[in-house]
Amino acid sequence: MGWWRIGADALAGSRFVVSPLAETVAALKVLHAGRAGHFGERAWVAEHLPAYRARLAAEPLDGLLVRAAISPTWNADFLTPTPLGDGERCFEEEVEAVRATGRAAALADLEVALAGPVPEPLASAPDLPGRLAELLAWVWRETVLPEWARRRRVMEADVTARTARLARDGWAAALDELCPGRTRWLGDGRLQVNARDHPPRSVEGGRLLLVPVTPATGWVSWDASREGEERYAIVYPCAGVLADGAGPVVPQALGALLGTARAGVLVRLESPLSTSQLVALTGQGLGSVGRHLKVLRDAGLVRRGRAGRSVLYAWTEAGAVLVRAQRGRS
Repeated sequence: MGWWRIGADALAGSRFVVSPLAETVAALKVLHAGRAGHFGERAWVAEHLPAYRARLAAEPLDGLLVRAAISPTWNADFLTPTPLGDGERCFEEEVEAVRATGRAAALADLEVALAGPVPEPLASAPDLPGRLAELLAWVWRETVLPEWARRRRVMEADVTARTARLARDGWAAALDELCPGRTRWLGDGRLQVNARDHPPRSVEGGRLLLVPVTPATGWVSWDASREGEERYAIVYPCAGVLADGAGPVVPQALGALLGTARAGVLVRLESPLSTSQLVALTGQGLGSVGRHLKVLRDAGLVRRGRAGRSVLYAWTEAGAVLVRAQRGRS
């Protein structure tokens, strides 16, 4: 079991970071697996997997490199550089950390991922970091960038929900549920970060970064190359309900009664959500969502409550009865 000791200073200085590169690496891992990790990815995988496979067929060395860099037990470190944490960077800025990796360091990272020597022709290939950076740029440009605005809204909604959980229940609860099945708060300042048998690491004095991605994957990384400026990142999947682009089905009769858009807001409130989360989930504008919530509150179907700094909306008893009755009829 791999775990980190996280001090109070590291927790106090921690922050959520949206990373276009981390989202692109997560997308690459989905394409590498060749299957969707959750329902919301199915259409995306079906659309982009053929082009990705054609790209690798045209560049067989890229296929060998990806298979070596994405191991079942460990990612090659130069594939997953730790974000700087000093504000959001664009993809082109972030991918330079991959491109700038030295050849010897890249080969060493691949040996760790493979748990053995790097095979030919990879071992003698020039500029593996540059080759991987170009593949990541292709994944970003062709598969992630066209829907980056939606993905970003989902990540921002997830951060809002987790920040509310943090304010309500504290760090132990917030960290415990980041990556179900992988992360677990062990108590006494210890956080399990994976199920692998790796030596513990101390995050005392370092910066802890929490990085959401929309695919159902995650990993950890760190950069301790500069003393006093150590950074540790936990890349985690957005909550499934937020990542599922399809969302719940709006019963036809409920849509006719309230209007499809307003009913779409109502059916999603079985669990409390913020306005920004509803914007991400429905694709509607902030003003439209706000107007729907006011009408639903005035009708007694939705209530509003506060969790820390977040305002969350959820069904009233009348709202629950209405939605469940219409689902039953459907």
